[in-house]
Amino acid sequence: MNKKSVIYPVLFMTGLTALTVLILALLNQTTLARVQENQELELRRKILYVFDMYEPGVTSDEEVSSTFEKNVEESEDSQGRKVYTLVENQEPKAYAVPFDGPGLWGSINGYIGVDQDVKTVTGIDFINQNETPGLGGRISESPYKEQFRGVDISGSTDKYIINKPAEGGNIDAIAGATQTSTFVQNMLNEDLKLFVNEGGY
Repeated sequence: MNKKSVIYPVLFMTGLTALTVLILALLNQTTLARVQENQELELRRKILYVFDMYEPGVTSDEEVSSTFEKNVEESEDSQGRKVYTLVENQEPKAYAVPFDGPGLWGSINGYIGVDQDVKTVTGIDFINQNETPGLGGRISESPYKEQFRGVDISGSTDKYIINKPAEGGNIDAIAGATQTSTFVQNMLNEDLKLFVNEGGY
């Protein structure tokens, strides 16, 4: 066997692989800042949506950035998760409380907004969820999220969100996805209770 006929393809493939890796590394480095910027902008959209201050397709990116920077303050809870406070005239008006937990097919996390007295829900949005599209995945759709607006949770001690038709129900579970709906209900109640017990408001 001719050694040259074996060595040449190996050297060629090694050089091509190295060049490809170098190009990908450079592309990753040059786009990293933009990716992080877009991720931060998306998070800000979701937090403002929780506070009912963002309308998809209407509120511009510039308005998102200016509104967030002017009205929202960031802190951490006892688990190191970010909590956002809506401030008006130097007074807290609402909180975006983090929630997370297991779903049917993976972890679910997001934010639920409550007013300063934790009596009324201002909104909810999901940062991450891997539920079945068309079923549990519908938790990220407007019809499910919008029903949280203005929900009265005053007087609650451990069950703030209750899926209908249970007694005291204030949220419609997703038809065909009762397990996902129950997972969301449980994590919301647990994390809201934690927030209140820690004196987060």
